[in-house]
Amino acid sequence: MSTATPLNSLREEEQIMTTLLGVLKQEQQHLVAAEIDGLTAVTTKKSALVTQMTLLSAQRHRALGKAGYPAEEAGMDAWVAASGADAAEATALWQALQHHAREAKELNRINGMLINKQMGHTQGALQALRPQSAGANNFYGPGGLSTTLPRSRGFLAG
Repeated sequence: MSTATPLNSLREEEQIMTTLLGVLKQEQQHLVAAEIDGLTAVTTKKSALVTQMTLLSAQRHRALGKAGYPAEEAGMDAWVAASGADAAEATALWQALQHHAREAKELNRINGMLINKQMGHTQGALQALRPQSAGANNFYGPGGLSTTLPRSRGFLAG
């Protein structure tokens, strides 16, 4: 990893964010196709990338603080405005990162909705397989006899 400057962190964050967007799109494809096996690998990748993004963001905030700017997103805006010779690159990277972060947030929201929909289908299928409440709508009891009609006791008229 190179020297920790806001610009270096920004470059790395943008690369990882671009990769994360690709992973989120893969996740969406697996969810739409209900390919549960493919989700495991994608989820592992996604978690690793999010961890990297968190670490790089913290590194960028520390670098901003050392450069005399607030160690937060507003500090990044101020640093970009005052970045001098690297202003064009810094501005482009910062805008791209913000745009990609919004895109990732939206993809993640949609993927969450797809997961909830899939869970609803799964819960419905499981519910259909479960026996209903005691005696109601069961066709056969444990002894193999029908339980939907009341048993007659046999009536003898004499």
